[in-house]
Amino acid sequence: MNADDVDRARAFYAAVFGWTFAPWGPPGFYSVRTADGAAPGLIGALQPRRELLPGVPQHGFECTVAVTDLATSLAAAEAAGGRVLMQPTVLAGIGELAFVSDPEGNVCGVMRYDSGAD
Repeated sequence: MNADDVDRARAFYAAVFGWTFAPWGPPGFYSVRTADGAAPGLIGALQPRRELLPGVPQHGFECTVAVTDLATSLAAAEAAGGRVLMQPTVLAGIGELAFVSDPEGNVCGVMRYDSGAD
């Protein structure tokens, strides 16, 4: 989820759904869990609003899909008519993340999780 005011968004989702938030990764980034932390359930993140497409602020929920081979997934996205919006970047202790756009302009994160990433 992207937010102009992360603290306001945290308060809203905590009040409405009982979600909990813990700092995770870069400043202003939070891991989001259901109130009891049980699976299945939400495993998400809350972060400041950004523009993956220049001039187009992200709104709404953003999906990130876990993959085993990031390079193969990015190549497949391009081959299927999508675009790579953000090249892979390492999130220390989390993994490697990239963003793609589908042919309709929808944005999707692509993540190879690796707790040993540095």
